[in-house]
Amino acid sequence: MKELPIRLTPLALLLTVISICMTVLGILTYTTARADMNLAKTYAETVRTRYWLETVGQGWIGDMIVDVETLYSLIPDEDGVVREEFRGDDGLILRAGVVIEDERPRIVEWRFEHEWEEDTSITVWDGTFPG
Repeated sequence: MKELPIRLTPLALLLTVISICMTVLGILTYTTARADMNLAKTYAETVRTRYWLETVGQGWIGDMIVDVETLYSLIPDEDGVVREEFRGDDGLILRAGVVIEDERPRIVEWRFEHEWEEDTSITVWDGTFPG
């Protein structure tokens, strides 16, 4: 009985291409998942800081409501607004302002901001050519 040789070249090529595609997709999946995890951790830290600042700010206003001496010891600015600034660890700032009316504080400002410093290390092209 005569045996015919089996040609594996197209099949081997197809399996090689499939293996390379699966490897690339696996690497892309891993790097995307890792980037999503880092983004989720950053977002969680921002939310944690923001809620902590909310708690501290509401405690400040609560102290005004409970303690009349604290209320009258505050010094308002020229607009009659008592302002306070609370800072988080990651550069998040809560700026709060209240106006005291009828021995009660009324919130007129409640704003979150990030500290920002200009990056002066970048040189921007001014549109002229040297020479």
